[in-house]
Amino acid sequence: MVNSLGFDKSPADTRVVVAMSGGVDSSVVAALLKEEGYDVIGITLQLYDHGAMVGKKGACCAGQDIQDARRVAETLGIPHYVLNYENRFKESVMDDFVDSYLAGETPIPCVKCNQSVKFKDLLQTARDLGAEAMATGHYVQRSLAGDQPVMLKAADSSRDQSYFLFTTTHEQLNFLRFPLGHLKNKDETRALASRFGLVVADKPDSQDICFVPSGGYAKVIEKLRPGALDPGDIVHIDGTVMGRHEGIINYTVGQRKGLGIAHAEPLYVVAVDAIKKQVIIGGKEALLKQHFIIKDCNWLDQNIGNHDQPVLVKLRSAHPGVEATITTLEQGRARVTLLEPQAAVSPGQACVAYANEQLLGGGWITTE
Repeated sequence: MVNSLGFDKSPADTRVVVAMSGGVDSSVVAALLKEEGYDVIGITLQLYDHGAMVGKKGACCAGQDIQDARRVAETLGIPHYVLNYENRFKESVMDDFVDSYLAGETPIPCVKCNQSVKFKDLLQTARDLGAEAMATGHYVQRSLAGDQPVMLKAADSSRDQSYFLFTTTHEQLNFLRFPLGHLKNKDETRALASRFGLVVADKPDSQDICFVPSGGYAKVIEKLRPGALDPGDIVHIDGTVMGRHEGIINYTVGQRKGLGIAHAEPLYVVAVDAIKKQVIIGGKEALLKQHFIIKDCNWLDQNIGNHDQPVLVKLRSAHPGVEATITTLEQGRARVTLLEPQAAVSPGQACVAYANEQLLGGGWITTE
């Protein structure tokens, strides 16, 4: 008899590691699996120096969150371990975040964290502990197409996190489970937390990037890379110098506010030249792109690019999606052709492809 995680054995004989962030989602995952009788182990990652963050709401993997995860584990009666991954997190996520901004890009550190820490290092730790699966609180669904696992969007489209998991590999997806993906809304999750008597039932969702308090990423970048706020010119696409800026990291493609330039037409950031330390601006039409290259691609569907059938691509997490064709190139790159030009196609963001509800994979938008 196959259990709810897909293994041909009883839950009691199936060990599963739950990645516990201290939030309500992963806490409910641990509670659900414990209730079903699985051999559950909770692991929480300490990812950065949380001294300044103790007691702060709205961020994950900080001091209070570690304490919350520990309290939930005690309530459930499951083993709980805290692993210090600070060095790995700084090298793989924080340094990449800073370098990406200094290169004129707009990074997504949550994707890098999933790719390089949670679904790599933590997943290996789960295997070392003898687990047959690792479960997380992400809102996505895992299903089987024949004998191969596929990732689907969450039942609640407003909670779907598949965009942030596009780098998940086949091997990782074989090992991962997402018990909340079928829930219709977050109220169901909180109701379950209340039923289990968890202290985090009413805990607010994480909003900030965990290592960027209150969204003040410029201060974090300057601290890690002194000189990051070097000034430079704001230049119109026609070559006219329109003003000065106090650091390219303060500007992202598509930005309109905060330029401090009076002009007859609305002006937007259309590009950032890190080498020349220039912010390039222009009218809205200059933002439109129909063709671009993505790099470091990861495809869960190996047939991507082998046909001209359009797929739906999202150009940022809140993007509704647009039809496109994808042509795979050498060295993990691909050319994306949008059926309709889109504004603010930002280097550093991800282009993620779907076929209906199924995640096909994606890559990082580049200036090439």
